[in-house]
Amino acid sequence: MPRDRAALGTFLRSRRDRLTPSQAGIQAFPGARRVPGLRREELAVLAGLSPDYYSRLEQGRQANISAEVLDALARALRLDKVEHAHLRDLAAPTARRRAATPHAVQRPDPGLLRLMRTLDHVPVLLLGNRGEVLARNALLAEVLGRPLEPGTSFVRFMFQDPVARERIVNWADFASATVATMRREIARRPYDNRLAALVDELRATDGDVARWWDDHAVRDYASVTKRVQHPAAGPMSFDIEIVCAPHEPDQRLVVYTTEPDSLTARVLPILASWNAAPHP
Repeated sequence: MPRDRAALGTFLRSRRDRLTPSQAGIQAFPGARRVPGLRREELAVLAGLSPDYYSRLEQGRQANISAEVLDALARALRLDKVEHAHLRDLAAPTARRRAATPHAVQRPDPGLLRLMRTLDHVPVLLLGNRGEVLARNALLAEVLGRPLEPGTSFVRFMFQDPVARERIVNWADFASATVATMRREIARRPYDNRLAALVDELRATDGDVARWWDDHAVRDYASVTKRVQHPAAGPMSFDIEIVCAPHEPDQRLVVYTTEPDSLTARVLPILASWNAAPHP
């Protein structure tokens, strides 16, 4: 079975398992239950499909799936907008997916670079495919405690560098969101073998990643709160905002915003001055 079709079946089963008949608003079918959520037959009825057709979907034996069927499944499973988009990506015919160019060099978008320079008073990071660092300002490196030079992997920093777990107070929240975002990205980019290899490596070496991956949660890059414990500046709090350029959808400018007059906003200029001055 192709990897993407296997992923489609696994995602459908995971969403079916989390939804009980009462939550779905139907009477449970009679007989002993061997699944935590809906049976295949119950979901098929909810979505207006035959049980045999739905079984072929979960087993990866249905080559073409119409948009109407995907919409019906999304309604029956009560998927949110991100999960619905993820389902459509998993079901897309492989023939329509463009050829892989995994070794193409990523060039930072000039407009996003100009925007980053105007935001030098807060930490800013420009990320490309697979969480590759394309650019960052000096304040970002000071806050996170690592140089994070262009070409390095922010994902590897999050999961393989102990400094990330030490400095990011709510590391588990931020890291689990990173895994859910990677699952969303791998469905959009099934041709990216380097991304698939990175996911497989992290799942094999990090128990947290393996556990979160098996939850099948998906999310797009979105605003989150990050709390940082700086060894000199103390506790800091940031609301992370994501900016994308219309012509470079795979690049994301990550801006660490602060509340005006907050402790974090007051301490950032001090950190910036430390970074500008020669270190003793």
